Amino acid sequence: MEIRRSLSAPCGPDRLFAWVEDLAVYPQWMRLVHHVGPVTEAEGLPAWQVELRAEVGPFARSKVLRMVRTEHDLPHRVTFERRELDGRQHSPWTLRATVDGETGSGGDASTLTMELRYGGSLWSGAVLQRVLDDAVRRGSERLIGLVSDEPTR
Repeated sequence: MEIRRSLSAPCGPDRLFAWVEDLAVYPQWMRLVHHVGPVTEAEGLPAWQVELRAEVGPFARSKVLRMVRTEHDLPHRVTFERRELDGRQHSPWTLRATVDGETGSGGDASTLTMELRYGGSLWSGAVLQRVLDDAVRRGSERLIGLVSDEPTR
């Protein structure tokens, strides 16, 4: 599964990038990201344990991943990849966020493009796709609200 979504935000790239470069702040704006905690770094790279949770009516589906920040090009691009330490083979997960400044907007503005690549089957299917699309839409609205409201971060 591959998902690519973009949004325009009323702030400069630095402010927007601060909300996507650290997985620990994702629960503040993306409801799908239920809990995040730092874990042992891998090869000197920051790592987090991330619990994803999607609710479908009275049911919930969750997944816990160990994600490592493998790319950090401040304030333009960050990439997180799944890297478990249990020696087993796992479905790949890659999340990339790219932030670009917008020109000609008459003020600070930037564009965020998020790309998610997932190689498993747990989170596939039409019902979960709708849940994911709704979570992304709501998360985008929340993120825009956060970068619009805060004076600095």
